Amino acid sequence: MKLNDILSENFQTAEWEAKGYQLPHYDIAAVAKKTHDEPTWIHFGAGNIFRAFPAAILNDALNTGKYDRGVIVAESFDYEIIDKAYRPYHNLSLLVSLQSNGTIEKKVIASITESLKADKQFGEDWARLVQIFQAPSLQMVTFTITEKGYSFNDADLARGLDAVFAMGKLTALLYERFKAGKLPVTLQSTDNCSHNGDHVKAGVKAYAERWVKDGIVEADFLDYINDDKKVTYPWSMIDKITPRPHEKVQAMLAEDGFEDNDTIITEKHTFTAPFVNAEEVQYLVCEDTYTNGRPPLELGGALYTTRKTVDEVETMKVTTCLNPLHTAMSIYGCMLDYTLISAEMADEDLRAFIQKIGYIEAMPVVTDPGVLNPYEFIGTVINKRLPNPFMPDAPQRIATDTSQKLSIRFGETIKKYIDRGLDKNNLILIPLVLAGYARYLMALDDNLKPFEPSSDPLLAELQTIVAPLEVGKADQDYSCLKNLYSRKDVFGLDLYEAGFGEQIEGMVKELFAGKGAVRQTLHKYVAAR
Repeated sequence: MKLNDILSENFQTAEWEAKGYQLPHYDIAAVAKKTHDEPTWIHFGAGNIFRAFPAAILNDALNTGKYDRGVIVAESFDYEIIDKAYRPYHNLSLLVSLQSNGTIEKKVIASITESLKADKQFGEDWARLVQIFQAPSLQMVTFTITEKGYSFNDADLARGLDAVFAMGKLTALLYERFKAGKLPVTLQSTDNCSHNGDHVKAGVKAYAERWVKDGIVEADFLDYINDDKKVTYPWSMIDKITPRPHEKVQAMLAEDGFEDNDTIITEKHTFTAPFVNAEEVQYLVCEDTYTNGRPPLELGGALYTTRKTVDEVETMKVTTCLNPLHTAMSIYGCMLDYTLISAEMADEDLRAFIQKIGYIEAMPVVTDPGVLNPYEFIGTVINKRLPNPFMPDAPQRIATDTSQKLSIRFGETIKKYIDRGLDKNNLILIPLVLAGYARYLMALDDNLKPFEPSSDPLLAELQTIVAPLEVGKADQDYSCLKNLYSRKDVFGLDLYEAGFGEQIEGMVKELFAGKGAVRQTLHKYVAAR
């Protein structure tokens, strides 16, 4: 069983379907031809998340029979992905959805019709990109290039139309669309960063302004990219975990007789494969501002709404219903010697800890965005996403850069309690998370064995603050904690001024009592809550 078999004239579906493989219900060749002749959508970023999510929901839309065009993918960074994971398989891939009950769902994705290397050194590919951007039919350009992919610097701005950064290449292609008649288009980021459309706009604007200044392009080009009737930069919220190809999945596919299951590791250290394994849960909420129409991705589950609602969904996820729970588990998971988030979810104290943080303490400040129910969202996180045995996520990974996360994930909730006049006595477990951070900085687990804290730009500085303290030492001076918990750059506010400093100090003292104190303190407050 190989992906390319599907394109054979004599392909027999029976064996695949008998083994649970869902096959495309549309004419793959016809969709590819229609897309080539009248492209509507091109996506930059050929990584796993694209195949597992945007391309997959387009595949679902095509299966309804209500749409007839696929998506073209372009890669602007790691060209080996195109050469090794796309073209040998005629752009087909297998999506393996990892269910929380330990089973897998297998779906062949055929919605990607072309794969291109986005750089002028690949002449034919670049010429095709220019042709696509000149096409009146083109509706949207989307991105999964990570937050770093939107960066630019003076050196690249100075390269003009030969820029090598992704946003420079995009702007050069937009100039081709401008020359073709100032044709409308929407540039839609689907990267997991707040207000992601603004990142696209900032990059395009920076290049356009420099090129106008340098006399490389007409001044009208700047007007074009700033005209919201011509070019728009919507926000979106995307949420789906797509880990590296997993050996358990490879083994299950091999047992089926599916042969395209080798892991591909590129020179730039991208881990990919002809298949993508991903969690079953996914969310894509997009601001519905498109200047030239858009593919009907709502047929595959995408939600279209206003910018305000996208922002509310993002805020719900980042400050209350998902990310804070992750951080709470990472801090205490490291101290309790866990290496898997899914294993933590079998710990009654930790499960109740995050459940009560979400439902009892964070929920009073959540604004219901309407398109996603906050209670159902948390329920899915706790009952499906975090316990998923296929998700090899570790508290050590999530604990990376914790000092940069606390102000958003907990500080915002505390501020809202204060601003809205809510009862601050309702906050017990969130202060316990913050108290746990001081204990975490000691780099000793609950059995007093050293562990290596995750990388963090402020790690050494914050460890120096708590260095005078010792775990297990009685009657010590905890006054150094004021230098930690008054840090607005870490917590988003001075926790003493906010009225939480003394409460957190008391919890820190309990966590520092000695061996086993982390478990004992966690259990005490969770049970009482």
